[in-house]
Amino acid sequence: MTSAHVAAPEGEAPGGGPARPDAGKSTAARAGAAALTLGALGVVFGDIGTSPLYAMSAIFRVHGVRPNTAGVDGMISLVVWTIILVVMVKYVTFVMRADNRGEGGIMALVALVLRLPVKGQARKAALVLLGLFGVALFFGDGTITPAISVISSVEGLETPAPGLKSFVVPITLALLTMLFILQQFGTRAIGRLFGPIMVAWFALLAVSGIDKIIGNPVILKALSPSYGFTFFLDHPMIGFLALAAVVLVATGCEALYADMGQFSRRAITRGWIFVVFPALILNYLGQGALILRSPTVSANPFFMLFPAWAQVPLVVVAVIATMIASQAVITGAFSVTRQAVQLGFLPALKIRHTSGSEGQVYVPAVNWLLYLAVAGLVVGFGSAAALASAYGIAVTGTFVTTTILFFVVVRMRWKKPLWVVLPGAAAFIVVDLAFFSANLTKIASGGWFPLAIALIIFTLLSTWQRGRELVTVKRSQAEGQLSDFIEEVHAMDPPLPRVPGTAVFLTVGKQTTPLALRANVDYNHVLHESVVIVSVETKTVPHVDPAKRVEVDELGYSDDGIVYLTVRYGFQDDQDVPAALREAAAAGLPEKIDIGQAIYFVSEITIVLGDDPGMRGWRKKLFLVLSGTSKSPVALFGLPERRIVTMGYHIEL
Repeated sequence: MTSAHVAAPEGEAPGGGPARPDAGKSTAARAGAAALTLGALGVVFGDIGTSPLYAMSAIFRVHGVRPNTAGVDGMISLVVWTIILVVMVKYVTFVMRADNRGEGGIMALVALVLRLPVKGQARKAALVLLGLFGVALFFGDGTITPAISVISSVEGLETPAPGLKSFVVPITLALLTMLFILQQFGTRAIGRLFGPIMVAWFALLAVSGIDKIIGNPVILKALSPSYGFTFFLDHPMIGFLALAAVVLVATGCEALYADMGQFSRRAITRGWIFVVFPALILNYLGQGALILRSPTVSANPFFMLFPAWAQVPLVVVAVIATMIASQAVITGAFSVTRQAVQLGFLPALKIRHTSGSEGQVYVPAVNWLLYLAVAGLVVGFGSAAALASAYGIAVTGTFVTTTILFFVVVRMRWKKPLWVVLPGAAAFIVVDLAFFSANLTKIASGGWFPLAIALIIFTLLSTWQRGRELVTVKRSQAEGQLSDFIEEVHAMDPPLPRVPGTAVFLTVGKQTTPLALRANVDYNHVLHESVVIVSVETKTVPHVDPAKRVEVDELGYSDDGIVYLTVRYGFQDDQDVPAALREAAAAGLPEKIDIGQAIYFVSEITIVLGDDPGMRGWRKKLFLVLSGTSKSPVALFGLPERRIVTMGYHIEL
């Protein structure tokens, strides 16, 4: 067995593109890093960066949290240390290190778990299902973020012009419609557009906060965690309930982690440390200083940071910033969806690259389904205050699942000792469960909605995964062993007639015979002069080295014109089988194999309902619906439509 690969041409870098001279590398690298950081500011930090619009007002709407000295100092202390512990320490410092070769998000953690040597299939299956539930919660949270972010900014119009209240929902819907339409142009274009705006936004947050801090510097004492602890000791129940609102300041960190594959860990870390973190802390301190001075502004402290003449321009800037906030979740949803498709947890949806970067994609089905859910929330809840009652439960549930999977990776992949793993896991879990349990109080008032969305997504993911397993078993039984088939062909007397040309047969693995190949022999009694059997493997890594893309196996005979090719892709790679075959041909496939004129034989599987055990009837029907949305192998693998022969087969489920 040999590996086929193609060397980079002279003067070209191994990954493609012209090789650069050493001179000027550092300057180019710095410029590239700055551009990537700017793009990350325009996409990744929108959600967490616009939380000052609604977080403090939500906190002081909690029953019992009063805008007095104890309440303000306690809440600001909780806000500051939530940002430090959850975002800075947990995600930026630790969790983002658990990347799957650059790809982030909870689905990347699932991919890492799939490769771990976990004892017992049941234990690994439980961890994978936990990860899938975390993915489902991420999507549930993703429906609320755009709705609450944009509507909270548009509600700023009510401060200078209360009569505009009836226009808030229509304006919000129009803005969200425009945002979802923009997605087809890609995150790179959006990042270039939004990056400078977000830099201005964070500067605005910092300056407005500093202005109020200078006027009332006593608020700086709230940087001490002791004020948060004191508030909890004096008012344990109120403090617990307040956590459900305090967590709003950190709800963007899951999207931040999921977007890591669209940019890079370094770019995101730079943007956080030097821009986002200081701006957020200064603004929250400024809001606290303002509330201490004028307790009545606690109903909407953010807009009151600014003078009356700046209210309308501020609304315009806030609207743009909150549309960017929505972008972080939307692109995160695209990234997670693509990973789920490539790992086999979703059918093969249409996924488009939107730039030269492998990680920047657009998923039309997800985009428009998410839009419908977001629009429904805006119409159904009608205000940021109402949406805040539904916000937080899904994302805090994702916090918990991310922590568990992360520490499984730390223990089993990084081989860290238990005395390191257990205290760290316990510390993070305690914080996560505190926020999650506090948000459970929101279920009746709206928290049921993201949970319902998460339950639907989890059902889809788990049903597709289970259905694929059952269909694969049935298909393998029908196909038979490939090694036996090869021996049968060689044992035929007289030999099987060979017709001119090259035939390419797609298969699911080396163990079994492609259905189309077996049918061609059994019913047509012929075999092409050159036969190429191709299986596509999707690895649990984002990208596969092109030099290791194709592996060739002659299946024990070097002169029968039959070869087996294993084509490997990462779950972020474009799966272009003809291109891989051309690379393999250039690297040494027999000359008589004419890839340029090859005929591709595709086995079209029709799944019909049966009485076999393994899935409930309603899940079988759901699996059939999902399979109908899957792209055909022709589109999925980039096969030439004019050289396709389809052979059908029925499988009873």
